Amino acid sequence: NIGITLKLMADNLKNVQVIATGSSAFELANRINEPLTGRKYEFFLYPISFGEMVDHTSLLEERRLVERRMIYGFYPEVVTKPAEARENLNLISSSYLYKDIFEWKQIKKPALLENILQALALQLGNEVSYLELAQLTRSDNETIERYITLLESAFVIFRLGSLSRNLRSELKRSRKIYFWDVGIRNAIIKNFNPLHLRNDTGALWENFLIVERIKSNAYANRLTNKWFWRTHTLQEIDYVEEESGKMAAFEFKWNMHKTSSVFPRTFQQAYPEATTKIIDQKNFTDFILSPPQP
Repeated sequence: NIGITLKLMADNLKNVQVIATGSSAFELANRINEPLTGRKYEFFLYPISFGEMVDHTSLLEERRLVERRMIYGFYPEVVTKPAEARENLNLISSSYLYKDIFEWKQIKKPALLENILQALALQLGNEVSYLELAQLTRSDNETIERYITLLESAFVIFRLGSLSRNLRSELKRSRKIYFWDVGIRNAIIKNFNPLHLRNDTGALWENFLIVERIKSNAYANRLTNKWFWRTHTLQEIDYVEEESGKMAAFEFKWNMHKTSSVFPRTFQQAYPEATTKIIDQKNFTDFILSPPQP
């Protein structure tokens, strides 16, 4: 009866402030939310952010370590025990990560959940088709969507929808799926190779930047809408953000000399007021560090 207990404390102990922390256990969360309506503030505890590490070490040091962060991520135990990073990530991704989901009574096929998660990890940076995932895992669309929702509720992954307002050619109801921590993603596919030996560096860079931007916005209390943009003719922009009616589009480039850096004219014509910017290794800190509070 934790929800009722906290409600009684909030109503009767006026000089006491309670901080209640816990995991993403679904049934526990449901028992807390209803009794505490109007009596609580909720805080989402992200993995450690790039900005927090800059405050702890220095900007120069964190820029030096960015490739390591893209491989091993920002889970606290990974950051504080770098020599044991691989071991700890393997442990987390093989057991603790799914604990809440597996204990929930509606999960009947743990192996299917793991297969779905591995398929999502391998499709990082690409649009996700529930039909394709169903075929890969020998399941059905409804089960795929339900399990993805559970993984999202457990703070393993999150969905990024597609921007669709002005053009018939814009993709509608499409989505990409990213991981809250890239180290966990790499552990799922058992790949901790350095970036120069990988073929997924661009996708890792994209996931890393989007997650750090979300953390930065949250800590700066910036309320934003966020999407990716793509047309049926495969024109694409990695990340589009809207704040207070102002839209900004971003392309993420790890190796500038290997890829085109021109924003699609179709997007610029459809959204002429939007600003556009390429984020690369030289300027990424401006994108993911929160501006100082006034």
